[in-house]
Amino acid sequence: MEALNSRILLRPTDPEAATAFYRDTLGLAIYREFPGGTVFFLGQGFLEVAGLGSAGPSPDMALWIQVRDLAAAHDELRGKGVWIEREPKQEPWGLHEMWINDPDGVRIVLVEIPADHPLRTDVRSR
Repeated sequence: MEALNSRILLRPTDPEAATAFYRDTLGLAIYREFPGGTVFFLGQGFLEVAGLGSAGPSPDMALWIQVRDLAAAHDELRGKGVWIEREPKQEPWGLHEMWINDPDGVRIVLVEIPADHPLRTDVRSR
Protein backbone atom coordinates (compact mmCIF):
# COMPACT_ATOMS: atom_id res chain seq x y z
CA MET A 1 0.00 0.00 0.00
CA GLU A 2 1.22 3.50 -0.80
CA ALA A 3 -0.28 6.19 1.45
CA LEU A 4 -0.61 9.53 -0.33
CA ASN A 5 -2.24 11.65 2.35
CA SER A 6 -3.75 11.35 5.82
CA ARG A 7 -6.67 12.74 7.73
CA ILE A 8 -7.94 12.24 11.27
CA LEU A 9 -11.74 12.13 11.46
CA LEU A 10 -13.50 13.42 14.57
CA ARG A 11 -17.22 12.98 15.10
CA PRO A 12 -17.92 15.38 18.00
CA THR A 13 -21.03 15.38 20.16
CA ASP A 14 -21.22 19.16 19.66
CA PRO A 15 -19.89 19.97 16.18
CA GLU A 16 -20.14 23.75 16.59
CA ALA A 17 -18.18 23.74 19.86
CA ALA A 18 -15.53 21.43 18.43
CA THR A 19 -15.16 23.47 15.24
CA ALA A 20 -14.88 26.70 17.25
CA PHE A 21 -12.27 25.10 19.54
CA TYR A 22 -10.00 23.92 16.73
CA ARG A 23 -10.53 27.08 14.65
CA ASP A 24 -10.61 29.84 17.26
CA THR A 25 -8.91 28.45 20.36
CA LEU A 26 -6.14 26.39 18.78
CA GLY A 27 -6.03 28.62 15.71
CA LEU A 28 -5.78 25.79 13.16
CA ALA A 29 -6.04 27.03 9.59
CA ILE A 30 -9.00 25.81 7.54
CA TYR A 31 -8.20 23.63 4.54
CA ARG A 32 -11.82 23.37 3.37
CA GLU A 33 -15.38 23.62 4.60
CA PHE A 34 -18.42 21.70 3.44
CA PRO A 35 -22.00 21.35 4.69
CA GLY A 36 -21.67 19.63 8.04
CA GLY A 37 -17.91 19.75 8.41
CA THR A 38 -14.60 21.55 8.44
CA VAL A 39 -11.17 20.21 7.53
CA PHE A 40 -8.20 21.83 9.25
CA PHE A 41 -4.52 21.76 8.37
CA LEU A 42 -2.75 19.69 11.03
CA GLY A 43 0.95 19.83 10.27
CA GLN A 44 1.51 17.50 7.34
CA GLY A 45 -1.95 15.97 7.62
CA PHE A 46 -5.51 17.08 8.18
CA LEU A 47 -8.12 17.03 10.93
CA GLU A 48 -11.72 16.70 9.80
CA VAL A 49 -14.42 17.72 12.27
CA ALA A 50 -17.69 16.53 10.77
CA GLY A 51 -20.86 14.69 11.54
CA LEU A 52 -22.29 14.00 14.95
CA GLY A 53 -20.80 11.56 17.41
CA SER A 54 -22.59 9.90 20.28
CA ALA A 55 -20.07 7.77 22.15
CA GLY A 56 -17.43 10.36 23.06
CA PRO A 57 -13.69 9.81 22.78
CA SER A 58 -11.79 6.68 23.66
CA PRO A 59 -9.24 7.11 26.45
CA ASP A 60 -6.91 5.11 24.19
CA MET A 61 -6.85 7.86 21.53
CA ALA A 62 -5.03 11.20 21.50
CA LEU A 63 -4.02 13.86 19.01
CA TRP A 64 -0.26 14.54 18.99
CA ILE A 65 0.55 18.03 17.77
CA GLN A 66 4.11 19.33 17.53
CA VAL A 67 4.51 23.02 18.33
CA ARG A 68 7.53 25.27 17.91
CA ASP A 69 7.39 26.80 21.42
CA LEU A 70 5.51 24.91 24.14
CA ALA A 71 5.87 27.67 26.73
CA ALA A 72 4.30 30.18 24.33
CA ALA A 73 1.50 27.71 23.47
CA HIS A 74 0.88 27.20 27.19
CA ASP A 75 0.62 30.94 27.85
CA GLU A 76 -1.59 31.51 24.79
CA LEU A 77 -4.00 28.69 25.62
CA ARG A 78 -4.17 29.55 29.32
CA GLY A 79 -4.93 33.15 28.30
CA LYS A 80 -7.85 31.82 26.24
CA GLY A 81 -9.20 29.94 29.24
CA VAL A 82 -8.18 26.44 28.14
CA TRP A 83 -7.93 24.02 31.05
CA ILE A 84 -4.47 22.45 31.13
CA GLU A 85 -4.86 18.78 32.01
CA ARG A 86 -1.12 18.38 32.53
CA GLU A 87 1.36 21.26 32.70
CA PRO A 88 4.39 21.26 30.39
CA LYS A 89 7.17 18.95 31.48
CA GLN A 90 10.07 17.09 29.98
CA GLU A 91 9.32 13.41 29.53
CA PRO A 92 11.88 10.65 30.21
CA TRP A 93 12.19 10.23 26.42
CA GLY A 94 13.33 13.86 26.11
CA LEU A 95 10.26 15.53 24.59
CA HIS A 96 8.51 18.45 26.28
CA GLU A 97 4.78 17.71 26.52
CA MET A 98 1.60 19.37 27.75
CA TRP A 99 -1.89 17.85 27.72
CA ILE A 100 -5.19 19.59 27.03
CA ASN A 101 -8.63 18.34 25.95
CA ASP A 102 -11.05 19.42 23.25
CA PRO A 103 -14.71 20.06 24.18
CA ASP A 104 -15.52 16.33 23.92
CA GLY A 105 -12.57 15.31 26.06
CA VAL A 106 -10.28 14.19 23.23
CA ARG A 107 -6.78 14.37 24.70
CA ILE A 108 -4.44 16.64 22.79
CA VAL A 109 -0.74 16.22 23.48
CA LEU A 110 1.20 19.35 22.55
CA VAL A 111 4.86 18.54 22.00
CA GLU A 112 8.04 20.56 21.61
CA ILE A 113 11.07 18.67 20.36
CA PRO A 114 14.26 20.10 21.91
CA ALA A 115 17.07 21.07 19.55
CA ASP A 116 19.34 18.30 20.88
CA HIS A 117 16.72 15.53 20.68
CA PRO A 118 17.40 12.58 18.31
CA LEU A 119 14.22 13.41 16.37
CA ARG A 120 16.01 16.59 15.29
CA THR A 121 19.17 14.85 14.16
CA ASP A 122 20.03 15.65 10.55
CA VAL A 123 20.79 12.27 9.03
CA ARG A 124 21.53 13.66 5.57
CA SER A 125 25.21 14.03 6.37
CA ARG A 126 25.59 10.36 7.34
